[in-house]
Amino acid sequence: MVRLAPWKVVLILAVCFYGFVYSSPNLLSPDARLWVSENMPGWFPQKTVNLGLDLRGGAHLLYQVAIDKVFAERADSMVQSVRDQLRDAKIGYGRIGTVDKGLTVTLKDAANTDALKKILRKEDSRLLLDTSDDGLTVTAKMDAAMIKEVEDQTIAQVIEVVRRRVDALGTTEPVIQRQGMDRVIIQAPGASSEDLRRLVGKTAKLGFHLVGTPGERSPGERTLPFAEDAQRKISIKRRAIISGDMLTGAQPSFDQQGRAVVSFKLNSEGARKFCDVTRNHVNDPFAIVLDDQIISAPVINEPICGGQGQISGGFDVQGATDLALLLRAGALPADLTVVEERTVGPSLGADSIAAGKMASLIGLALVLGFMLMTYGSFGLMADVALMVNVALIMALLSSLQATLTLPGIAGIVLTIGMAVDANVLIFERIREENRAGRSLIASIDSGYNRAMSTIIDSNLTTLIAAAILFSFGSGPVKGFAVTMVIGIVTSFFSAIMVTRMMVLFWLERRKKTSGLPF
Repeated sequence: MVRLAPWKVVLILAVCFYGFVYSSPNLLSPDARLWVSENMPGWFPQKTVNLGLDLRGGAHLLYQVAIDKVFAERADSMVQSVRDQLRDAKIGYGRIGTVDKGLTVTLKDAANTDALKKILRKEDSRLLLDTSDDGLTVTAKMDAAMIKEVEDQTIAQVIEVVRRRVDALGTTEPVIQRQGMDRVIIQAPGASSEDLRRLVGKTAKLGFHLVGTPGERSPGERTLPFAEDAQRKISIKRRAIISGDMLTGAQPSFDQQGRAVVSFKLNSEGARKFCDVTRNHVNDPFAIVLDDQIISAPVINEPICGGQGQISGGFDVQGATDLALLLRAGALPADLTVVEERTVGPSLGADSIAAGKMASLIGLALVLGFMLMTYGSFGLMADVALMVNVALIMALLSSLQATLTLPGIAGIVLTIGMAVDANVLIFERIREENRAGRSLIASIDSGYNRAMSTIIDSNLTTLIAAAILFSFGSGPVKGFAVTMVIGIVTSFFSAIMVTRMMVLFWLERRKKTSGLPF
């Protein structure tokens, strides 16, 4: 105890240096931080703590996911697949169409019922089949497990796509999570609700379709309007030759006439399919469809085999930029409808920050004063360690680019009060040992050694509670738990290592063998 290895002293000083240096950008003004980022090397500390929605302001949106539309699309896709298989098997049918979460087929000959059931089971073995009394009509519906799987996959895909879109806005640490069966919450600090609605709510489902024969309408076609002129409509093939998930990149650019367009790249499968289709349909038109609207319907002049192309549709620069962003992020599997919308103003966040600063300063001042008055020189050492602790908390939060919320500030204030707890235990133990007649050095050595198990137990139980809060909590509760965990770890280091180093330096300088400074 009476000595610390030189490498331990160097390590303690290095950690303290890290805390003060990496927390310092939080004290700079935005202009000063901009100057540092432009004039200092890249390794120089520049990161700061991100402020959450309640401190920085931003947008809060609650969306309803139209899962019913997903089931309708799944059913329609099954109808198309089953129709093709019936034709290939030369099985005659009178009617085939969709029902709620399934499809129904009416045959011309009941002798083909078993063959139809075989096709339906091949389509998905989980389909529940029901046959009419005459054996001509077979209805297939999704079972409960299949329905839940579709719901879970849809919500998970919505959350992932929304996250990619929100990240592209430049907002930090957005909260995007499921609520209930078919709702999604989005909280984006620093973003406006208008920007969120503009990018998040757009489905962005892209597809390249061959155009149907003019004047004819087959079951495999549908009629869609043009985006620029809703009165103008054409029929297109239902099945897309290229879908948005085959895109590997999309960027805004300009064509030879200086018009804003979106340049895209296809993956190997998409490039092959596009090349084959365009080679077989030279001089035929095809339609570029986005969210059930036709952007353009150019004529295929020659095979397009490079895996690259352009989408033009009368865009302005912002429109092309937004479309490129949406295509890169991917298409939403279902439409989103705003159920609740709130905007948190920065003035409320400023009030919260000011109140949090005041609470932290008052708590810090009271703790510093109490330790100084109660333990004298040792209390001053504990106060220095407490300042190191606060610096380390801010440095770690900045390095991790963590988001600080109002509950997070509460966690820091609580940590300030708890940080000196270990020093109180050690100092009181030292006092007891000294009163029992031990020498100063023996008292200090015994105080640190015997108080260690109590300190570890108290910190460990608090860590367990914080871990439970983080595991089962959400949003602000997790923010509180994170700052608490960081504070416990840093306070343990500062209370044990930093104060021990200072106590040893004090002993060497004073050359005292008896008598405590408190």
